[in-house]
Amino acid sequence: MKTRKIPMRMCVGCREMKEKKNLIRVVRSPEGQVSFDPTGKKSGRGAYVCRDGECLARALKQRQLERQLQAEITPEVSAMLHETLEEIRRQTDG
Repeated sequence: MKTRKIPMRMCVGCREMKEKKNLIRVVRSPEGQVSFDPTGKKSGRGAYVCRDGECLARALKQRQLERQLQAEITPEVSAMLHETLEEIRRQTDG
């Protein structure tokens, strides 16, 4: 039986290679809006981050997310990303 290749992606916060299904995609839409993409199918430029809030905070603090998405991330967008991450974590944990 043939084994399937597991897609790997790098978290922009901790810079570790992890399985794609364990990460969350952050996407900048063609209109310039930054948001989470839980399905991984939205069009636009994407970057991956762990489901850990510390990785998201580190990616924002070091401006790695801004570099990867080639977009400015305002404090409002940053707060929205933290809130959405907590919602996603509650849904998957509970």
